[in-house]
Amino acid sequence: MAARKEAAKEASFEESLAELEKIVEQMETGEPSLADLMENYSRGIRLSQKCMKALERAEKARDLLVKEGKGETEALELAIEGE
Repeated sequence: MAARKEAAKEASFEESLAELEKIVEQMETGEPSLADLMENYSRGIRLSQKCMKALERAEKARDLLVKEGKGETEALELAIEGE
C-alpha cells in the first residue's frame, strides 16, 4: 500500500485521471467486496483531490499569463504538475 501512495505522488494528471476512471468503472460494473469498495473509494478520493489541485494550478498559471500579457507575447515554461 505504501508503494501505491508513492506512485500517486509521482503520477501525472493524465495517469491519475485514468486510474480514477478505472476505479469508478470497477465500482459501477463489478461486485467488489465491502473492503475492496472502501479501499477503492478512499483511493478515488485521493486521486480526485490530486487532479483538482493540478487543475487549480493550471488555471492560476493561465490567469497569470493573461494578466501579464499586456500586448506582448512571452514564452514561459510553467511547472503545472507537482508543487
